[in-house]
Amino acid sequence: MDAKKRDKLATIIIYILVGIVVLILAGIVGNILISGIPHLSWHFLTSEASSYQAGGGVRDQLFNSLYLLILTTIISLPIALGAAIYLAEYAKDNWITNLIRTTIQILSSLPSIVVGLFGYLLFVVQFGLGFSIISGALALTFFNLPILTSNIEEAIKGVPQEQREAGLALGLSNWKTIRGIVLPAALPGILTGIILSAGRIFGEAAALIYTAGQSGSTINYADWNPLSPTSPLNVMRPAETLAVHIWKVNTEGIIPDATIVSAATSALLVIVVIVFNLGARYLGNKLYRKLTAAK
Repeated sequence: MDAKKRDKLATIIIYILVGIVVLILAGIVGNILISGIPHLSWHFLTSEASSYQAGGGVRDQLFNSLYLLILTTIISLPIALGAAIYLAEYAKDNWITNLIRTTIQILSSLPSIVVGLFGYLLFVVQFGLGFSIISGALALTFFNLPILTSNIEEAIKGVPQEQREAGLALGLSNWKTIRGIVLPAALPGILTGIILSAGRIFGEAAALIYTAGQSGSTINYADWNPLSPTSPLNVMRPAETLAVHIWKVNTEGIIPDATIVSAATSALLVIVVIVFNLGARYLGNKLYRKLTAAK
């Protein structure tokens, strides 16, 4: 077999493998959407969850999921960005840097249940924060930091060295070059890393069962004082998320329409992740064009 035939055969095999992966993904997502979308309604999105009767919704669970995602991102992004800039631009290639990267890889491979138990012992018990949104956000920060740091580091490393040299040639300091040239050029990759980690956070359940709790407090959406016990912005209240709600309904739910609620919640979870991904990509491309004057 000559080189052209081998190349053609390898290309066909690669396309087949990619097609299999796409079909599996489409099958899983399609099954979730087909099963759940018919049960989605405005009433389902704006009603409280029911513990005993049929017809409950996921209003509070949806808000809690988005709120936890925002809090975790606010906490973890500055730390991950600083660590990634250090590793990509300042760290020397020595055993200390290799140890840091190895530690990051180990942390990224930890099971979420281990992170949840660690968060329970440290934040819920030791720090006395109890089952609360802040406990869940801090636990998810440990869960999120390794993958976010690695993705941002790779995005920064992907910026051509010539752009750094051009900035230095113009008399810019190393930090100004990073801030004004490297980071804007790496923005699409950074946003991709944020999106990947955000999807992981949004669908996380095991770590939140032990930190944010499996039940929610009474929420008054007319009260936006963060210090009020009934405020949705109160970080000290327990909060059940969409993913935890799916787990709870399937394992402990005694409502008559548990299957319907589970299917609709799963579809909503997938839809929100897809919308968030598309919106973040659009925003990233828009910011990239604005910061780099690219068309």
